[in-house]
Amino acid sequence: MSSRGLILGIESSCDETAAAVVERGSLTLSSVVASQIATHARYGGVVPELASREHLRAIVPVVRAALAEAAVTLADLDAIAVTSGPGLAGALLVGLTYAKALAFAQNLPLIAVNHLEGHIHAVLLHEQETAQSSLDAQPAPDAPALALVVSGGHTHLYLARPTNGTWSYSLVGRTVDDAAGEAYDKVAKLLGLGYPGGPWIDALAPHGDPHAVPFSFAQIKTKAHLAGKPARTKAAKSAPIAALDPHFLFSFSGIKTAALRYVELHNLRPEAESRREALFTGPDAPAHPTIDQALATCDPTTLDLIASFQHAVVGDLLKKTFAAAESLSASRILVTGGVAANRELRARFTAEAARRGLHVAFPTLALSTDNAAMIAAAAWPRFTAGQFAPPDLSANPSLALGI
Repeated sequence: MSSRGLILGIESSCDETAAAVVERGSLTLSSVVASQIATHARYGGVVPELASREHLRAIVPVVRAALAEAAVTLADLDAIAVTSGPGLAGALLVGLTYAKALAFAQNLPLIAVNHLEGHIHAVLLHEQETAQSSLDAQPAPDAPALALVVSGGHTHLYLARPTNGTWSYSLVGRTVDDAAGEAYDKVAKLLGLGYPGGPWIDALAPHGDPHAVPFSFAQIKTKAHLAGKPARTKAAKSAPIAALDPHFLFSFSGIKTAALRYVELHNLRPEAESRREALFTGPDAPAHPTIDQALATCDPTTLDLIASFQHAVVGDLLKKTFAAAESLSASRILVTGGVAANRELRARFTAEAARRGLHVAFPTLALSTDNAAMIAAAAWPRFTAGQFAPPDLSANPSLALGI
């Protein structure tokens, strides 16, 4: 067995097949991602059955590429880590089954990693790699942190604490319906833009007036008729909300509906359909439409809607995250997940953190979206603590993180 602390991470929870080799949880030797965006773009979202098929095609070559890029073999590894949930059941099973087979064949320990924990460790991994190449003062890598995980499938706030060599997580807040990234995707589809919607809206937002449309978020109130039970929403499958402070709960279904009403009121639907055909579905649509081409199809009203939508969503994420940090006396904030790649979000969070004298950190753009380096990094504390998965490990699409 190697003494380098090499962990092969495998991630297949949604629409990216990924593998990576990370040394001691702090140095990425390789990271390979096979994206399925082209497969799902025509449907405006991820089709689970297609995702599973694409994972089956990609898993073997992606793992081989990750090992080759790291210049190691299976015999050099110390462990294999894999995402066990949450995510799409079929997609998870592809990566999990392959990881279990590799671990069994090589007599290596298998480490199960929660996908959300992986996103948190994407920031910690980037911080450690930055610290190794910088003389600037860095926060202690094992200091407690408030983590905002915000993506197409998740919008959660966690208090992450180092505990006996590993990490423990307490759920602080979460969405009660749509995730922020899901709202981005749906509004982008409504406006005839591409999938995923976040990058399109982020790129077009600077061309509109962020204060033109007065979107707002009402305080989320406890539902008396539920008698303390979780709300019956998609997000409630992974974690309850009854015991959480309503000031730290998110809801993005309302702003999605408000955008729809605005489109109808201003008769923007015909323009959106024309835009979709011109850019994505028509016979003369470009193979790879650009932001400039999309911008040419947007009138000022549409651009104002896009800018106002993004400004409101980022503002709500910012308001509740910093309120939670103040309530918990957290001096360190980690922002991660696909929406953490958003430029306006990064700029506004950085400015607010500086104003309050707090430390805020983001992963690299490559580590913001789903990847396997974050899975291998999250597995390292579990490896050192001897927390290995049982032989009967199975996928858990609704796996929760935190208590």
